[in-house]
Amino acid sequence: MSNKQDAAPSGGLTRRELLGSSAALLIGASAPGAAQALTFRDTPEWKPLANVAVEPVDENAGWQFFTEEEAATVEAIVERLIPADALSMSGKEAGCTVFIDRQLAGAYGDSERLYMHGPFQEGTPEQGDQSPLTPQQRYRIGLSALDDHCRNEHGAAFAELADEQRDQVLTQLEENEIALGDIDSQVFFEIVLQNTMEGFFADPLYGGNRDMVSWKMLGFPGARYDYRDYVERHNEDLGLEPVSIGGRPDWQAQG
Repeated sequence: MSNKQDAAPSGGLTRRELLGSSAALLIGASAPGAAQALTFRDTPEWKPLANVAVEPVDENAGWQFFTEEEAATVEAIVERLIPADALSMSGKEAGCTVFIDRQLAGAYGDSERLYMHGPFQEGTPEQGDQSPLTPQQRYRIGLSALDDHCRNEHGAAFAELADEQRDQVLTQLEENEIALGDIDSQVFFEIVLQNTMEGFFADPLYGGNRDMVSWKMLGFPGARYDYRDYVERHNEDLGLEPVSIGGRPDWQAQG
């Protein structure tokens, strides 16, 4: 009886011939010298950070969006939103203002990736902010109005107030008790708070979380290549030094 599985169209390989040729290839690959024959050629040389799509933030490049006065106000805000304590440095020391400045100078700041055409109507809380203002405009208007309010009520700009006064003003913003011109003070507070938290916990590549301070505080190992050996290990300190998307400083020094 003939084996129909071995039959093949005219001019083609039969199943038996295909299996035989595959076996021969495997045997040949295991023979001495085969590894050299199968080595990939003309592969690009690996370089540290070559696969990183985002350019690491240069903290010494100066403010990209904020004016000096605006930056001073934001630094005073983030320092009170995340004050220094026994667990970590403050939001200011961690570079949160640098993070926010670079985000505002980029696609986030001008809502480049959002639909920003009218009509604009007041939405429900679930729909979020329906304003035509971009984050850049909201920060510019809000920071100016905030300093004007502080000068009128306290005789000095926000950055010049004592810590207790700063906390009082921030509480009033959160409770929508301060008029900030064309913007809602509560929404302004929530945006600054959200951006501050993003800067504190984001990868240091983006300018905040200096020295991976928040990751070290939480015990988060960072952007490591493979976590398969640790997936089932819950609620324990893995003892792993955190790694940024851009690697560790000692890697960058070697690059």
